[in-house]
Order: sequence, then structure tokens, then C-alpha cells
Amino acid sequence: MKNRIDSIIFDLDGTLWDAAETVAKAWRAAKQQVDFEIQDISADTVRSIAGTQHNLIFDMLFPHLSQEQRQELMEVSGKEEMAHIKQQGGRLYDGLEETLRYLQPKYKLFIVSNCQNGYIEAFLEHHGLRPYFQDHECSGRTGDPKDVNLKAIVERNRLESPVYVGDTQGDADAAAKAGVPFLYASYGYRDVEAYEHRLERITDLTTLF
Repeated sequence: MKNRIDSIIFDLDGTLWDAAETVAKAWRAAKQQVDFEIQDISADTVRSIAGTQHNLIFDMLFPHLSQEQRQELMEVSGKEEMAHIKQQGGRLYDGLEETLRYLQPKYKLFIVSNCQNGYIEAFLEHHGLRPYFQDHECSGRTGDPKDVNLKAIVERNRLESPVYVGDTQGDADAAAKAGVPFLYASYGYRDVEAYEHRLERITDLTTLF
């Protein structure tokens, strides 16, 4: 495989880090700021919805709320999530920076996520990882699904043979729609049915490539 690729595109949550505990704290803070009832959002709940396009999460979790309430909650929780992530970051998977340091001289590295706008930047800034990545895209900025954003990264960076690394079936489906080979981060959040290669840990990329 190493002879066939020129770039690696990564999902973020469940692939490069686990920020579920930090995001759950942000949801608890948001709950105190709205005048309608919402259920508690645990770290496990955050992991279960990771990879879902950001604006669709609120329809899934809060069908009992009006559209206006969901919009308010999206704004309040979004601000709290960004503030918490910028301040506290998340748990990087073991060996992540060493892996990026190994890969970056050989391959162009990118991130495509279904997160809100600014979330990838907060990840990069808090953990000092910006120098490793050439570009990134998210549904929170474009409003597009992940496969469209994958294609956008490929096209604007003129990538010829990329692969996509992710941890959910949604990641696998998006890669298939975009025509990008998929590597399964099995250490992440959820099960995936089909993939070109299975990673038991992020550091497996240093032996694969």
C-alpha cells in the first residue's frame, strides 16, 4: 500500500483523539443555560453520535424540542463545546504525535470531520499539532456531508492516491462514495463492516507506511 498512496486523510473523533469527556462537560454547562428540559448527555452518548453531521445530531437527540429550541441549543452547546475544547482539549491516542512526525515527511496529511466549524482548529491549537496537517474540512463550515468534503480536500489539494482513516461505518460509507480507500481505526468508537486495512492502534500506520 505504501507504494500506492500520496496522502492520508484522517477523521478526528475516535481516530486521532477521544474528547468525549470534555464534550460531555460542555453539554452539562449548556443544559444550565436553557429554559427547557433536556436529558443528560454522557461521554458514552457523545461517542455514540460521533461522526454524525453536526446539525443532524440535535434532531436525533432532541426530537421532543421545537425547531427554535433545537436551534438555541445548537448555538449554546456549540459555544460551550468550543470553549471547553480550547481550554481542556481531549485525550490523544497513544503515540499520535510520534506517528504524525513519522508520516508527515512522506505523505501529505489532512483532516475531514463532521464536527462544527472551529472544532478541528481547536484540536490543532490546543495540542500543538497544526504543523503536521496541510488542510482540513468539516460539515460545520460547508454544510456538506463527509463524502463531499472528502472530495473537496482531494480536488483542491490535487491528491492522486489518498486514503481515509476513520472509526465508524459512516466514515467507511463516505470514503466509498468519494472513491477513497478506507482504513479502519478499530481502537475508536464503533464497528465497521468492510475496510481495506484494520488498525489496532494509531501507531500501526508507522509499520503500514
